[in-house]
Amino acid sequence: MTQTGLSIQEKKQRLIEDLSVIEDPHDRLAYIIDIGKQAHGLDEADKIDAYRIEGCISNLWLKPSMDGDVCHFAADSDAMITKGFASLLCNLYSGHTPDDVLTVDPEFLSEVGVTQHLSPNRRNGLTQVGERIQSFAKFEKNK
Repeated sequence: MTQTGLSIQEKKQRLIEDLSVIEDPHDRLAYIIDIGKQAHGLDEADKIDAYRIEGCISNLWLKPSMDGDVCHFAADSDAMITKGFASLLCNLYSGHTPDDVLTVDPEFLSEVGVTQHLSPNRRNGLTQVGERIQSFAKFEKNK
């Protein structure tokens, strides 16, 4: 459970419900862009190559960290849609143990019709964010 009292599965379900009620794909992308606009992002000092996500058309960074036994993720991008998608995933996975993080495959976003309207490069960037989150959780679990 996180500070909000929701398990990662409950957060995933709530996110699916929020995205599913937005029927128009353009409205759904606008919702995700709003998430990016509201996200804090990263300090300039954290926009380093070690956190850079390759394969995305825009600049994209993901900073993973641990606080006790829970993972935290923060992302930033120079494109709001990319920042929105990355922030959506960071919000979902942050505040949970590595074991919990590993129970939710980020591919669920394609099931709610979110990724189909992205360019291949943006879709690749989103995939890379999910893979980096999962890799970090695996590493921390096996420490």
